[in-house]
Amino acid sequence: MFGGVSGRIQKDRQRAGGLGSVQQAVLYLNQDFQALKEDCQQNGSLFQDPMFPAEPASLGFKELGPFTAKTRGVEWKRPTELTENPQFIVGGATRTDICQGALGDCWLLAAIGSLTLNERLLHRVVPHGQNFDHEYAGIFHFQFWQFGEWVDVVIDDRLPVKDGELMFVHSAEGSEFWSALLEKAYAKLNGSYEALSGGSTTEGFEDFTGGVSEMYELKKAPRDLHRIISKALERESLLGCSIDITSSLDMEAVTFKKLVKGHAYSVTGLRQVDYRGRRERLIRIRNPWGQVEWTGAWSDSSSEWSSVDSAEKDELLCKMEDGEFWMSFQEFLRQFSRLEICNLTPDALSQDSTRFWTTTMFEGGWRRGSTAGGCRNHANTFWINPQYKISLLEEDDDPEDDEASCSFLVALMQKDRRRFRRHGQDVHTIGFAVYEHRGCPSVHMKKDFFLRHSSCARSETFINLREVSARLRLPPGEYLIVPSTFEPSKEADFVLRVFTEKQSETEEMDDDVVANFEEEKEISADDVDDSFRSMFAQLSGDDMEISVRELRTILNRVVSKHRDLQTDGFSMESCRAMVGLMDKDGSARLGLLEFQVLWNKIRKWLGIFREFDLDKSGCMSSYEMRLALENGGFKLNNKLYQMLVARYADNEIIDFDNFTCCLVKLEAMFKAFKELDRDGTGSAELNISEWLYVTMCG
Repeated sequence: MFGGVSGRIQKDRQRAGGLGSVQQAVLYLNQDFQALKEDCQQNGSLFQDPMFPAEPASLGFKELGPFTAKTRGVEWKRPTELTENPQFIVGGATRTDICQGALGDCWLLAAIGSLTLNERLLHRVVPHGQNFDHEYAGIFHFQFWQFGEWVDVVIDDRLPVKDGELMFVHSAEGSEFWSALLEKAYAKLNGSYEALSGGSTTEGFEDFTGGVSEMYELKKAPRDLHRIISKALERESLLGCSIDITSSLDMEAVTFKKLVKGHAYSVTGLRQVDYRGRRERLIRIRNPWGQVEWTGAWSDSSSEWSSVDSAEKDELLCKMEDGEFWMSFQEFLRQFSRLEICNLTPDALSQDSTRFWTTTMFEGGWRRGSTAGGCRNHANTFWINPQYKISLLEEDDDPEDDEASCSFLVALMQKDRRRFRRHGQDVHTIGFAVYEHRGCPSVHMKKDFFLRHSSCARSETFINLREVSARLRLPPGEYLIVPSTFEPSKEADFVLRVFTEKQSETEEMDDDVVANFEEEKEISADDVDDSFRSMFAQLSGDDMEISVRELRTILNRVVSKHRDLQTDGFSMESCRAMVGLMDKDGSARLGLLEFQVLWNKIRKWLGIFREFDLDKSGCMSSYEMRLALENGGFKLNNKLYQMLVARYADNEIIDFDNFTCCLVKLEAMFKAFKELDRDGTGSAELNISEWLYVTMCG
């Protein structure tokens, strides 16, 4: 337990020092590209990656799993074995370098294709100086944004080949390999090639840029969508579009005008042309497959072009790549279902503003029993979800109506879900709600707050996507953002990003860690009544002290008489903790007065337990335990509750003996810290002996 905690603390400190930034990417799986490459060069060997081996498991787990028809006969070959003169990039990265193979990752290809339009972005993902000539050692690396940090992923260049051809992404010429190697690095990051099957273009966009995405349903497109797209293209944002499928038979079905359903396209241009005396809006689309192109109005050989000025026509058609085509903007709105825009920098989010948006990111998690409360439908548990406060301080310069309002964007992303596909899990259904928080204390709000207040804004829907985002406008003030899964008890880690147009303040709403103990009255022998004294004499034996084993016998005898308590009995460990808390003379036994004080505590805790066992089941749910601990004088933050639930709950249920043991431990550790914090500063300095004494004996 301590190893995991110290590891998390160390990671937080490294991140504060800049680890995970664009300038200092995290080494994925601790693999250092430069050190591994130098090692291979010294040994005269080609790199073989033990973390993503050239084996069936790296291909997939279901359709691409070991011993399936699709993977039968697969060999892994290096580019140097596939062609005489392999190249990494020839004449710059172009979209013809990206042709789809036998993997349903057109969403990823559309994102890679858009990346080639922006050399600066491309070289952040595909670092300079990689080739098959100078210092070639069979090792390459790529950098991706993953849930708030940049990671550097190392791969070897052994690629899956079937019948002499690359199975997955390949270049049209066959001699250029940057796109195939990029796909392999991304597959490694997600656990396998098959984990990349099916997805949204924005996922690739965000992982290549660290940007934030917005989605527009084109049937309900805003009036100024043309302007939004124009601004997005100007700012080098990445844009993708697709046509919904209505049944599985539709998947990759081709319409009569040669558009592919369920397939990811990129938007690459927008123009207006003079056409028969009026201005016609055109949009340029690219199919990453290359060969299947739109055949309707404004397609490459359509009659509309004959009515356009020849110089303009030549300019628009000669810069086209294979798979790229123009269509009218109105036709685009009719034919396509959805547009996805990845804004590369926060300032790109406001279509008129030249100012930067303020960006804040929080990392959090939903844990069963402690922070996974489900959506607002689950009133008993919704309040245990993580909560974040945002103070909108200044209104927009150009409000859309007369009312003062502040624009902000909330983006909630669940982490690492593709990696869990191998185990039959996928993305959860997620969303968020926003509540007005004016005049409320800056603490984690409890159930009563949410029963009294309804949300003032929320994500449009709860949906099973990696990320849910919404652009919102609210009056200046304080608000609470509550991210959640739809159902309670669904576990996942998440990143919550908040972008505000003007000055704002954001903070995680969490309770301070404090313990308020009632002033313990000194007990003298005169305070012990005769019946208790005679019970003690009977239980303690000749030495008139109660050992750990004797305490266990006493407590189990007592709780067995309380039919309303569910318990499997006190353990030796919990009894040892109680003796440790009360034992003032270090004898590891309790005298009469020590036992009387403990007995009083247990009676008090039993009263609290019964009060917060709301359904009178004889045990407590983990969220009832949180309220009970507060009543007992302990205020803890989310991370600590998470640890206590993991330690003391069984399937989100806490019985009386575990509840008592938890309270004993908490009281002991708070008191130990108070003694060590001699100056009352809120921090304590320990040497190794003191640290071991506290952790091993506490």
